[in-house]
Order: sequence, then C-alpha cells, then structure tokens
Amino acid sequence: MLSSTAEDGEIEVEASIRNLKLSGHVGFDSLPDQLVNKSVQNGFVFNILCIGETGLGKSTLMDSLFNTSFESTPSPHNLPTVKLKAHTYELQESNVRLKLTICDTVGYGDQINKEDSFKAVVDYIDAQFEAYLQEELKIKRSLSTYHDSRTHVCLYFICPTGHGLKSIDLVCMKKLDTKVNIIPIIAKADTISKTELQKFKSKIISELANNGVHIYQFPTDDDTVAEVNTSMNAHVPFAVVGSTDFVRVGNKMMRSRQYPWGTVQVENESHCDFVKLREMLIRTNMEDMREKTHGRHYELYRKKRLEQMGFSDVDSENKPVSFQQTYETKISNHLQELQQREDEMRQMFVVRVKEKEAELKESEKELANAPVVLSQTTEDGEIEVRISLHAKFDKLKKDHTEEKKKLEESRKKIEDEIIEFNRRKQQLQQQQMSSSHHTLTLGKSKKK
Repeated sequence: MLSSTAEDGEIEVEASIRNLKLSGHVGFDSLPDQLVNKSVQNGFVFNILCIGETGLGKSTLMDSLFNTSFESTPSPHNLPTVKLKAHTYELQESNVRLKLTICDTVGYGDQINKEDSFKAVVDYIDAQFEAYLQEELKIKRSLSTYHDSRTHVCLYFICPTGHGLKSIDLVCMKKLDTKVNIIPIIAKADTISKTELQKFKSKIISELANNGVHIYQFPTDDDTVAEVNTSMNAHVPFAVVGSTDFVRVGNKMMRSRQYPWGTVQVENESHCDFVKLREMLIRTNMEDMREKTHGRHYELYRKKRLEQMGFSDVDSENKPVSFQQTYETKISNHLQELQQREDEMRQMFVVRVKEKEAELKESEKELANAPVVLSQTTEDGEIEVRISLHAKFDKLKKDHTEEKKKLEESRKKIEDEIIEFNRRKQQLQQQQMSSSHHTLTLGKSKKK
C-alpha cells in the first residue's frame, strides 16, 4: 500500500491493480463503437504541407492523391520571397467527413539567395502551434470546436536530378525534423531511369543520415501494420508521378501521362510509387501522423514555450513543483521587481530634484553677483553703466507697471470718448426727428 498525508488524515492508495472477472455482461465493450460513432459525427482534420521548387508538380500530386481537382492557380517564378498559401477543403467519402488543409510554399527555391528560404516555413509551423497553445491556455476553452491547423505531415518534393540533395533541401529538412513529420518524395520520377532511381534513393537516404536529418518512420509497433510499414520504410523516398489526365488502358480510364514513347500509369506500381505513398499517407498511417504531431512535435514546442514563460515541473532543487506554485512564485517575484524598480525610480527622482535645485541656486547666486554692462555712446565718449540683474528686473517691472497704467488710462479715455460720441449721436438723432415732425405739421396747416 502507498500512503500520503492530507489535511484531514491519511489517504491510502493501492500500489497494484487487481484483475477481476465479471459474472455477466456489463456493456462497456461498446466503447470502441461509441468512439467511432463520435469521431465520425465530429469529422476528421488533416493538414498537409507541400515543400518544393515551383514546377515540381505539387498541386498535380494533391489532385491525384485525393482523386479530385483543387483548382489551384499556377505560381510564378519571379517572387522575391517565399510565401505560404493554405487552402481548406471539406471532403466526404461514404459517411466520413474530412477537413483537409493543403499549404503550398509559393516561390520556394526561386530566389538567387536561398539562405532564408526555410524561415517562412518554420514561422508558419510555429504560428500554428502557437495558435493551438493560446487556445489551450484560455480559461474558457473550446478545443472540441477549434479548427486545428497544426501541420500533420510535410511532403518534401525533391528535384529528380539524380545527383543527390541540394543544400537547401538538407538545411530545410534539418530545421523541420523536430517540428513536423517529414516524408521525402522524388517528384516527376518518370524523368529518371529505374537504375538511376535506385542509386538516387540510396544517395538521398545516405545524405539524410550523414547530416542527422530525421524523417518520418512508419510505425512498426502495431502488429496489424508492422509488416507492411517495415516494407514501406525501405521504399522511402517515394518516387511519384502525378497527372490530371485520364487515358484508356484496356477497359479502364487510368490517370496517366502520355508520351511519344508510351504511357506512364500513375497507379501502376511498376511505373512509380504513387500507390505506396497513398497507402501509407492516407489509408494506413494518417491517424498515427496526427497523434505524433500532437504527442511529440506539439509537446516539444509547448515545453519550450512554457519554459520561456518561466514555468517548469521542478524547482531549483530538482523537486516536483505544481503549475500553481510556479505561477504564485512568478507573481511574487514580479511584484518584488516592480517594487524595487519603483523604489529605484523614486530615489533617482529625489536625487535629480536635489541636483536641479542645487544647480538653480548656484545659477541664481552667480546671476545676482554678475554685473551687466550697458554701453551708451555720447559726444563726450563711451560711458559704461553697471547695474545688477536685480536692478534691471526691478526697472523692467516698474516700466511694465507704468506702461500698463498708461494703457489702462488710454483705454478708459477711449471708452469715455465712445460714450460721449454715442450721447451726442443720440441727441443729434432726436433733434433731426423733432425738426422733421415740425416740417410735416407746417405742411398740413398750409393745405387747410
């Protein structure tokens, strides 16, 4: 028995779990069916990031994988920077709904300076992790209805040169291998012979291993898929061909690419690895990629972000500490820092005030003692008159008072004149009215 002490006594916890037999049917054996029904009702989310140079057939391969047309627009080759464009689609097969997001790297590898080509991709993946983390840290969360935009798989398109990986390929995949499940694929594999293709695949795997790049390995711990996944791990990188055209082969219309020398069938395993990629990506390991994104890549990002925020599972003595204790400690330390900064600012303010007062007093003392020289030229010569600043100030103040007094007297005089003017004007108007009335009376008497 394990025991731990609580406030109200001792709590006993069993160290082992006992196996018991049921005497009859209970019904919890329907939990898998309940889980399936709930999942089907909610639908599924899957997000794919396509990285590769412009013109390698990324959009065509997506159309071929999901047997539809996403109607993507061609990308130009003259973009100054790499831009990521994500589009979300609602797909349904039978009664299963899939919310699929395809993100394309527009302009990747087209710049003369490719040094920072991967930066936009890394920022995009981190931004999706950060958005999920912020939703997770909310007090009122809605993760059940939240659109999870975290990237579940990265299909890295390799140019079929036959000479190995480019520097940009190695640098980019190295930056991403701890953030996303990477599946390297050789694009337009119909442009390279089978012999060269096998050598190219071996060289790619060798260069990835030598540079410490970890690509996604199909899981082999599940017995139901262990055999096929082990076999498919040996075929990576997949050499694929995509097409939007259908050509009649026998009695069937097949996705194919028509050439003067023959036809390349997209779904013919002897022509390319398209079927293997579709089997591994969609039909067998889609859920494993979703789980690894959440349980490995997102957890690693979350751990780093929380550590940057100052949170940890252990204290300075390597003892377990709860999230609440860490939060309370951070709040206490933050308040202490604020108080310390406030005290420092107050002391600095007092010191500066004292320094300023001393400077002002010193300036006043110097100005009071310093004479001012006024020069006036007369017929007898130059006379120097020395008066102090205080005397000058008193003189200016006296002049100002006298000037103000004169202005007041002038204002009063003008007001009196205005009053007198209005009085005379009114008197004149009355005289004019009286004279007019007298003239009108005389005119009436003459008529009589």
